[in-house]
Amino acid sequence: MNRVLAGAAAAILLPAGLTTALIAMPAGAAPSGPTPVAPAGEAASAEMLAAMQRDLGLTASAARTRIASDAHASRTELALRKQLGSAFGGAWLTADAKSLIVAVTDSGRSAEVAAAGATPVLVSRSAGQLDTIKARLDAAAAKAPATSVPGWYVDVKNNTVTVQARGGTTAAKAFIKAGGVDAKQVRIETTNEQPRLLYDVRGGDAYYIGGGRCSVGFSVNGGFVTAGHCGSTGSSTTGFNRVAQGTFQGSSFPGNDYAWVSVNANWTPQPWVNNYSGGNVIVAGSTVAAVGAAICRSGSTTGWRCGTVQAYNQTVNYAEGSVSGLTRTNACAEPGDSGGSWLSGQQAQGVTSGGSGNCTSGGTTYFQPVNEILSAYGRTLTTSGGGGTTPPTTPPTGCTGYEFSVNGSLASGGNAYQPNNSYYYSSAAGSHRACLDGPAGTDFDLYLQKWSGGAWTAVASGTTPTADESVTYSGTSGYYRWRVHAYSGSGGYALGYTNP
Repeated sequence: MNRVLAGAAAAILLPAGLTTALIAMPAGAAPSGPTPVAPAGEAASAEMLAAMQRDLGLTASAARTRIASDAHASRTELALRKQLGSAFGGAWLTADAKSLIVAVTDSGRSAEVAAAGATPVLVSRSAGQLDTIKARLDAAAAKAPATSVPGWYVDVKNNTVTVQARGGTTAAKAFIKAGGVDAKQVRIETTNEQPRLLYDVRGGDAYYIGGGRCSVGFSVNGGFVTAGHCGSTGSSTTGFNRVAQGTFQGSSFPGNDYAWVSVNANWTPQPWVNNYSGGNVIVAGSTVAAVGAAICRSGSTTGWRCGTVQAYNQTVNYAEGSVSGLTRTNACAEPGDSGGSWLSGQQAQGVTSGGSGNCTSGGTTYFQPVNEILSAYGRTLTTSGGGGTTPPTTPPTGCTGYEFSVNGSLASGGNAYQPNNSYYYSSAAGSHRACLDGPAGTDFDLYLQKWSGGAWTAVASGTTPTADESVTYSGTSGYYRWRVHAYSGSGGYALGYTNP
């Protein structure tokens, strides 16, 4: 079916406040023109900016700049991770967050890192090799005493795997040996941490399971995601007002710490997080923040608290069992904060699992990454993208297994541009894939547009007379964006996409 590409020439400006010190723009003219969304540096709520000022020692202006630069660094890391492949050794921001460091195992690839505006460092182990070492330790998790080996994680800054030891290193050394790992491949770090699950907590709104209380993580199609230790499959929940709410459809703990709850018709998932200051924080997507990026969480006990991402893929050895794949932060939390929402700017990051310390003396807190939860249960995040915030009565559930996923809604004849009314840059040639799942009984179309230097041009499309479309396109490097068009009918949609 032939369609008129309404608005195909619309263009987007780069976010204001970004500097070329962090990353150099690729050669050629970048998309320009009026921007339909707020700059990334303005994306955070006033409450989040205030918390960043308090906890990170930033001015209001510096906090806005930090959000923008962190988001830019995260996109750069993703592009270089794909581009470098097996030579990629990890990436992190410097302490002042002004430079992105990218580790490589091949000195011949350093020029590619520098060309992207990042600083290359040569290391002996790739990110894949570090993950393999950690996987061996994970396999021996049952042999790690929780009281003396509180956790272990991939430490990209030191190009090693760090094993934490409490009350001496004997147990940690025995654990490393039990995992069949060469002691030279890991680093033992002494600590006073003693992680515990934070049962009495709510990050967003509270919900109740029998006599217990936890918190909503993020809204998804059909309900919300939360921590697995809060309830088992089949458990019933009531909301913050004690009204019947939903049922646990899936729960995993230990090993993982995630779950999803379906809600009844009395409850409507919204793309918001309660800021406990009389307002909401908008959720726009789930792009993963880089190591060193600023991150904030919401909890009913201590409110908004901020810190930085310290490491990904940590295994935490709780007394109840080990949980792998958690993200380590230096933001504080206390009982009553468990299960809460973690955000970097407007990007959802995860839900609180547990931690150590408190918000008086400081502490360490871990969260379960939200993208893993979405993938595990085939859920899509409820976001503000696509010109609407209210999901349909029966939200679409398809398009899983893609690198990125967004939700939105459109009125008949409307258009939405993803990601988040902006675009992405592919630094390498390769395949762009996407899947659109629209509401039943409608005709939604999907277009892949590329920036030609002066206008957006459709290079691939899916225009069948149905609600669902799929597009695959092999293209060169450049700027791209996805256009979702409601040709006929209105409602919510789910879009999944993967780029080179």
